[in-house]
Amino acid sequence: MADEEANASQLIDERISELGDWRGQKLGEVRGIIKAADPDVVEEWKWKKATSPGTPVWYHDGGICTGETYKKVVKLTFFKGASLSDPSGLFNSSLEGNVRRAIDIREDDTIDEGALKDLIREAVALNQRGKATA
Repeated sequence: MADEEANASQLIDERISELGDWRGQKLGEVRGIIKAADPDVVEEWKWKKATSPGTPVWYHDGGICTGETYKKVVKLTFFKGASLSDPSGLFNSSLEGNVRRAIDIREDDTIDEGALKDLIREAVALNQRGKATA
């Protein structure tokens, strides 16, 4: 597992570097916030195929969120976003879903670090409650 995690972290480093623009900078920024909010977070690299280089995914006792990059946004999709409180209103995408919620971050957006850390910590707590009752 440690080798897989190290490899995933390396792939995320490479993705940030190869983007070489604001998207890499934003992905690196949110990655730092996620790791600061939860030092025990596990990084994985999922869904690599011929048409996609793959996607960074952060886990702790279950999925927290993905970090996808598109032409105009960096999208953080929270696996259980609909179950999280969002008093700061960070969720601005996929709001109609029953389970997931997402944050679309555009080039000129400022990331509310405190609010994002709160969401990460709440997602981890939700995963841990689910694991305790399973």
